Amino acid sequence: MIPFSDPYASYLSHKEEIDLAIDRVLQSGMFVLGKEVEFFEQEFALFHGNNLDAVGVANGTDAVALCLLSLGLTAGDEVITSSHTAIATVAGIEQAGCSPVLADIDSTTRCICPKSIESRISEKTRAIMPVHIYGQPCDMFKILEIAKENNLPVIEDCSQAHGAEVAGKKIGTFGTLSVFSCYPTKNLGGIGDGGIILCTSHPLAEKLRSIRQYGWNENRESINIGLNSRLDELQASILRVKLKYLISDNEKRRQLADYYDIELKGLPLVLPNRPKNEIHAMHLYVIESDERDELLNYLRKQGIGASLHYQLPIHRHRA
Repeated sequence: MIPFSDPYASYLSHKEEIDLAIDRVLQSGMFVLGKEVEFFEQEFALFHGNNLDAVGVANGTDAVALCLLSLGLTAGDEVITSSHTAIATVAGIEQAGCSPVLADIDSTTRCICPKSIESRISEKTRAIMPVHIYGQPCDMFKILEIAKENNLPVIEDCSQAHGAEVAGKKIGTFGTLSVFSCYPTKNLGGIGDGGIILCTSHPLAEKLRSIRQYGWNENRESINIGLNSRLDELQASILRVKLKYLISDNEKRRQLADYYDIELKGLPLVLPNRPKNEIHAMHLYVIESDERDELLNYLRKQGIGASLHYQLPIHRHRA
């Protein structure tokens, strides 16, 4: 069987450096929120540009919740997001005590539709959370216009879009905050759970560092309502290695996508949309077929890993 995803292969491609990084952490005796996390935060922020801060956290779901808490959102506050995303996006919104309001998607990009966002803004709306699904950038320029008109912060969910760009600007640098999952199957994935938040505001980054660890200040006095959501040193050291290769690894993904585009052309399939002014992260190569289930079963019988992303839109889950 050709696996749908293979985190072990990703490890093997950088094995020597990852093994050295893990050994460095073990020999240091510092396993949580040490120098590896600090260096990863600095390197991740610099990867995206100048004057940014990054805050490592336990996972991408916590990252969503922490962002909302850092902005002072609370019970009853509404956050507009996509109806078509991983359940983690909405789980993070609910974890913060907020209410998700689900907007429809654009049929071409499968990303959140700006017009649908506008139609769902109410007096309770406190934030907009676009999801760059499959590595496909959202229409951030239009979304930012809507946000500005309604005085709303934008929090980008970039968990599937590490390294993606629009008009030469990296995804994750448009909003007030942005969240990235570093789960093993992601483009920038560790060997376990992990996440990171990108911030355009230094004071907001400092507040996030407090909230991720019980709301502590430097004297371990809780000055904010907080969580326990710390990125461990082992994952940070591994992610530092992977970050060095993110651009080249993403380019390999796009080369494979180019090959698929050529070989699948002319078949009764809808292929991924990739405008020339965008750099798609190609987290997933997603096609549409009128005979979806039959095609899925056929591929699996041929030993080709394939899956549905996602079988249900968020509003059709029973929870």
